[in-house]
Amino acid sequence: MKTRPESAIDSPEELVANLRALLSEAEKLVGESAGEYASDRLSALQERLQAAQERVQELYGVARDKIASGARQTDKTIRAHPYEALAIALGIGVLLGALIRRSNSH
Repeated sequence: MKTRPESAIDSPEELVANLRALLSEAEKLVGESAGEYASDRLSALQERLQAAQERVQELYGVARDKIASGARQTDKTIRAHPYEALAIALGIGVLLGALIRRSNSH
């Protein structure tokens, strides 16, 4: 794995790639004979897995905070401008309905 500061957060694609690499190494480790070399690799693999798990938890926490913040901001905006929000929702609904109806008629 790359050496980076602990505060760096991988993208979801990088996390999946890292987890796949860890699984691949684990499969190789299971296939090898049990010995000193295997136990060293197992320790290194456990450390990498722990680091990947921590990064996933960080990413989840950041995403959860962003979603909650966005939901709060949306709620404030709708409460501040209820009629405008209703008009926008109605317009989007009419537009989607027209598009669906048009695609079904062809």
